[in-house]
Amino acid sequence: MRKDQFKQAEWIATANVYEVNIRQYTPEGTLKSFQPELVRLQNMGVQTLWFMPLTPISEKNRKGTLGSPYACSDYTSINPEFGTITDFKDLVIEAHAMGFKVIIDWVANHTGWDHVWTIAHPDYYKRDPDTLDFKMASGMEDIIELDYQNPGLRDAMIKAMKYWVTTFDIDGFRCDLAFWVESDFWLEARAALENFKTLFWLGEFDPLEVPAYLESFDAAYTWTWMHKTADFYTGKADLKTLKYILKQYSEVCYNGKMPLWFTSNHDENSWNGTEHEKYDSMARSLAVFSFTWSGMPLVYSGQEATNTKRLEFF
Repeated sequence: MRKDQFKQAEWIATANVYEVNIRQYTPEGTLKSFQPELVRLQNMGVQTLWFMPLTPISEKNRKGTLGSPYACSDYTSINPEFGTITDFKDLVIEAHAMGFKVIIDWVANHTGWDHVWTIAHPDYYKRDPDTLDFKMASGMEDIIELDYQNPGLRDAMIKAMKYWVTTFDIDGFRCDLAFWVESDFWLEARAALENFKTLFWLGEFDPLEVPAYLESFDAAYTWTWMHKTADFYTGKADLKTLKYILKQYSEVCYNGKMPLWFTSNHDENSWNGTEHEKYDSMARSLAVFSFTWSGMPLVYSGQEATNTKRLEFF
């Protein structure tokens, strides 16, 4: 299917995105304890809820005491740390009734070391030629890479994504490290899932670096802008540079494609600091920019409350 044949959900044209870190959102860290927050978020004007990965976390080689939610052990289950399948169904039903759209984080490039596929379908994975074991993903010892040259893996991944659409009626996917996965897979997945629902596809990639991925996705990250605005604040970049970057985004994002503007997210907050650490007094101006410039704004959990804390990842 060509990019101009994909349907695009009408609601995304004026949408914003709110990233939900369930683990650290409430003292309980559960789906049920988050649900009462919907009223506050609705009053705040939030339209799209993006839930960080809800799938179970691998035990083998896990980082820290809790592990990374991006080291999945089963694509079609709910992490018991967060609750149950029924809990998420109930949350989505209420969110939809209140007018929210719901998207989930989808980690297609890799899984944890004890994902159910490592036993049932070890051929779905790349192999390390030195150890003959599963291939560790880019120096991150808690995850292993999937092999998209295997048609069986592609079919299984699309089937897993379909599960969340048909079981929970979600409205789309935020695709983690989308540019680490072959671009033609995303075309295949979107074409297949359009048979069930017109979804919102948000890709974690910068279109200034890999513009071809916009064929599959409705919106993409503005990493270049985020980094250069931090440089501008510290005097390492000038206004002319920022204007040029905005011009580049406007040229590459056309025909309904949207840049996602942000000053923080789970990665930035945990590893590089809060927006207040990076931008200090400029943080508020950049927040205004994110909500008024052409594109889609992103707010990370706690930004609305002026969170000044780095949320530990594991």
